[in-house]
Amino acid sequence: MEEYIPLLLTKYNYWVYITLMMIGLWAMIAKNNLVKKIVGMNIFQTAIILFYVSIGAKYGGTIPIIQHGPGHGHGAAQIKALAYINPLPHVLMLTAIVVSVATLGVALALVIKIHRRHRTLEEDEILEQLRES
Repeated sequence: MEEYIPLLLTKYNYWVYITLMMIGLWAMIAKNNLVKKIVGMNIFQTAIILFYVSIGAKYGGTIPIIQHGPGHGHGAAQIKALAYINPLPHVLMLTAIVVSVATLGVALALVIKIHRRHRTLEEDEILEQLRES
């Protein structure tokens, strides 16, 4: 068991993501208030974005900009791909952040419309009103 402790401590970021994801999932499933469900969804999305950004990082890596081309001939420099950080997860997460903000805005707008119609944000009360009509 003691040999696993350093492994667990070095991978603390994964525990943070798992914790955030579980908090978000719990809020979406267990809460009855629609705003709390939306906040849980946003926490869940943030955890996923943080996870992808962290797996794109590399200890000791550098940005993938090549100053001088490999050139031609016998003394040409070789490009070592392992020395560079992969920019793809970061670029994809920029898109995910935009989608997350848009989803949050649309969800909050729908909650405003639901509140105006049903005068409550509690899911069970809204479902009861829908069953009665």
